[in-house]
Amino acid sequence: MCHRRRPASSNRWHRLPHDQDSPGDDDDVGADMTASPDLATPAARPTIRGHIAIMRIDHWVKQVFVLPGILAALSDGTSDIPSGVVVRVVVGMASVCLICSSNYVINEVLDAPSDRVHPVKRHRPVPSGKVNVKLAYVQWIALMVAGAGLGMLVNRPFVITVVVLWVMGCVYNIRPVRSKDLPYLDVLSESINNPLRMLAGWYMAGTVAFAPTSLLVSYWMIGCYFMAIKRYAEYRDIDDPAVAAAYRKSFSYYSLERLLVSIIFYASAAMLFLGAFIMRYRLELILAFPLIALVMAVYLSLAFEPESAVINPEKLYRERTLMVAVVVCAAVTAVLMFVDITALDTIFKPTGLKLRTA
Repeated sequence: MCHRRRPASSNRWHRLPHDQDSPGDDDDVGADMTASPDLATPAARPTIRGHIAIMRIDHWVKQVFVLPGILAALSDGTSDIPSGVVVRVVVGMASVCLICSSNYVINEVLDAPSDRVHPVKRHRPVPSGKVNVKLAYVQWIALMVAGAGLGMLVNRPFVITVVVLWVMGCVYNIRPVRSKDLPYLDVLSESINNPLRMLAGWYMAGTVAFAPTSLLVSYWMIGCYFMAIKRYAEYRDIDDPAVAAAYRKSFSYYSLERLLVSIIFYASAAMLFLGAFIMRYRLELILAFPLIALVMAVYLSLAFEPESAVINPEKLYRERTLMVAVVVCAAVTAVLMFVDITALDTIFKPTGLKLRTA
């Protein structure tokens, strides 16, 4: 089996104490674990570096998911590039980065109790005492205001999009909803950032019309696919349901089998809606399907590695096979967005079969 259990001595998670109460009440998991000397973190004073760290600037690379929205908007068949698009893209990217950093800040603050039971995350700035929590809340709001302010310089649809992006961060992190604690909703609500980023890129290009729904849903489902794989790798590495549930509440419901089933569901849904978009808007993209499937297969294979890179996506650039597949796929897709291949219309033209009435 690809997910066989490893000896407890080889798993860093098993160095944590196992005498905690089972999770499930309304208090943050791990909040009452700080008294354990094994979980105590060294006393530290708040620093500017700590407040910068919780912005997760290294995660700004994720804003690459904005680019397909820009590309799709600019490939609408017109030869003229809208005026001011470069300025809008630069300002818009800065806006999205600040909004996402605002979400990261509140995530760091509210996750601190449960991070204390994580062998690595317990050393993050907030649980280790390097952040003034009251100032972090001010930082959270200030980043949102700055991001929305920059968004107003792009256009109204764009600023609405980034505000929704911020609100979804609140839904994901803040009670009473805190969707990150709910199985399946944790993946669905976190991954909604994907189509929102695409929509932000769409409006950066100066397009007024709404983006194709099929493309947005496909982008959402592919984000769910990646996130579910991350959950699978996390759960597999922990290799202990009790410890997993103490770290992340949704893990009290998940199992390796349930996560694998969800991965298949998200992959199928993503390809279904991408196919709908391709057949309706850009048939040439059907030639990119093998490369898209390759990227998805390579990414899934990484989940079966110990301490997989999919747990920390910002480090995926170290995976050469994946990076080559992504670059080739992106390049081919970009070309197919602008190059017409009329032969495909003949190959895939409708037959005499009638499946629906007028």
